[in-house]
Amino acid sequence: MAAPDPVADVSILIVAFDSRAHWPRLTAALAAQTLAPKRVLVLENGSAADRALSAADMPAGFELEVSAENLGFAAGNNRLAAKADTEWLVLLNPDAFPEPGWLEELMAAAARYPRADLFGSTQMADGADGVLDGAGDVYHITGFPYRGGYGRAMASPPDGEIFAPCGAAMMIRRTVFEGLGGFDTDYFCYVEDVDLGARARLAGHIAIHASKAVVSHVGYGSSARRSAFATYHGTRNRWWTYLKIMPLPLLILSFPFHLGLTALLWASSARFGQFALFSKAQRDAFAGLAGVLRKRGQVQRARKVSAQQFGAMLAMNPLGLFTRAPHVRPVTDRAR
Repeated sequence: MAAPDPVADVSILIVAFDSRAHWPRLTAALAAQTLAPKRVLVLENGSAADRALSAADMPAGFELEVSAENLGFAAGNNRLAAKADTEWLVLLNPDAFPEPGWLEELMAAAARYPRADLFGSTQMADGADGVLDGAGDVYHITGFPYRGGYGRAMASPPDGEIFAPCGAAMMIRRTVFEGLGGFDTDYFCYVEDVDLGARARLAGHIAIHASKAVVSHVGYGSSARRSAFATYHGTRNRWWTYLKIMPLPLLILSFPFHLGLTALLWASSARFGQFALFSKAQRDAFAGLAGVLRKRGQVQRARKVSAQQFGAMLAMNPLGLFTRAPHVRPVTDRAR
């Protein structure tokens, strides 16, 4: 009798909104994995009735949750994570299609770096040969995040330490996710993965880019890149993350630069007819300031790294913001 297929102690979490067009390709990619996950948890996240996924769309072994309303990426993943009982949680966007060895490579990276708790994938731009969609989230000293290597025609950097993994195809130890309280649900979506990663790094956890764990990512599957939705949530949530996670010495140092870059983006938004929208996002960001400062106190009190150590995790090159250069550092002995 043939040996049973190997199964990883992993729950794959998929939050689906208007994802029917990508669903056959995604399920085929998961069926082709050389290492199977223990569980696949899917949330149908408030899609219109004619575009919603149903139990009939679920392959054998997929577990479907249904929300009548769109909970957002943050709360949607928190809801699925609450059902998981595996060592690892793997978040996968419905428009991120993994290569057959993807999950096996993530688990191999976890074995190579047993002290690390977060792992990111190599994301290639779907339909654009040789173009990166991302190699880890980068946090710049100015307080601006970006996806490393986004849109650049280049090979993935080798394994290394990153600031945080992108939420489109990331793995995190379940106990760490729970200890951090999961995603901040006030974000709804956009920048919530940077915020989660930053809180993990402040708490002393290590994030690794797993170079050989590859997915092909469409990106902006639920909203256009410069849609009103993306601009609003990206702008508001960027402020919230910056004010919440930056240790005070770095906050004081970087604030003039953060303010100046924000002003430039604000002026630039007029080119796309979004000046008023950008203004609203900033008003709403500061309308929520009391709650953000309360969370800041909790995050900073739980911090286990110094401001200097956190600063060493940040990208310093001023050109990086414009070139989206990856920021992947050699793996230290702390991760092994």
